[in-house]
Amino acid sequence: MTEDSNLGNNLQSDELQGENKLSFEIQPINSETLFVKKITDNVREEMQKVIIGQSDLIENMIVGLFSGGHILLEGVPGVAKTLLVKLMAKTINVDFKRIQFTPDLMPSDVVGTTVFNMKTSDFYFRPGPVFSNFILVDEINRAPAKTQAALFEVMEEHQITIDGETHILGFPLFIVATQNPIEQEGTYKLPEAQLDRFIFKLNVNYPELSQELSILQRFKEDFDGKVTAEVKPVFNVEDLKKCIEIIEKVQIKDELLEYIAKLVCETRNSGDLFLGASPRASLAIMKASKAKAAIKGRDFVTPDDIKNILYSVLNHRIIMNPEREIEGVEISDVINNIIHKIEVPR
Repeated sequence: MTEDSNLGNNLQSDELQGENKLSFEIQPINSETLFVKKITDNVREEMQKVIIGQSDLIENMIVGLFSGGHILLEGVPGVAKTLLVKLMAKTINVDFKRIQFTPDLMPSDVVGTTVFNMKTSDFYFRPGPVFSNFILVDEINRAPAKTQAALFEVMEEHQITIDGETHILGFPLFIVATQNPIEQEGTYKLPEAQLDRFIFKLNVNYPELSQELSILQRFKEDFDGKVTAEVKPVFNVEDLKKCIEIIEKVQIKDELLEYIAKLVCETRNSGDLFLGASPRASLAIMKASKAKAAIKGRDFVTPDDIKNILYSVLNHRIIMNPEREIEGVEISDVINNIIHKIEVPR
């Protein structure tokens, strides 16, 4: 289970206790959002033909896709980060590309380059692998800053400008990057501007004992992972567009918008933090909480939806004060304190 999902679970029932109790009217499950919920359940079911556990992680990856964002997966080697992305890509009937970032990778290897055609004496643009719909950027911190920066315009504006000419990328554009937090030799730390372009940073942790045993049992007669071939597409681009349209119409009260703004502003005023979250984080929380509500079959956002995605949105956008880091304070502790400090709207 991921650290961010643990935090969400710990906070899930906070507003039901004490003076912060929030009274939402009981409403029936919305028929439109049931469409989003069904697709989410189908994707999870397909991926769990191979993946053991990680249900919350899979759900958050789907939330990131439905929110129109990009995701950074962080975990030690061997916890199936790359496999998770490849399996999710198989559930969508879109084009998929994998880019293995290395220290010698150049920006043109990612976005493409202008090539001279000797037969016609003309230059033409040869698109790079980023011209796709679902892109796995494996070990993103292996490439130098200039190659990482090649993704800036792509991730934010869904376009590439080369030699003064702008090339528009297709829909959808979903980038999932992976990185190893332990090994530092031969890696380049992602700049804050790059991190801010990921809607979520999700931590992929070790499985529990029972899950580890289930993994061994599943693959004891399948050394080559042939079971991955059983994962099939369960939705397409038109389904994704419909999901996004439904999510955009999910209701979020003005009081909850103010609640989001207060949470983010508190990160800028906290004595524990050197750097707080940007307005892009506020927008990410709003979009992701609406997506979270929709995949539960609801057409309205609750405080739980906001709390459950808060850690994933903020943990890579805020920077601890060095003094607090030395004291052993964790980012999750700071976010937890902020949540308890800001009163849930009545």
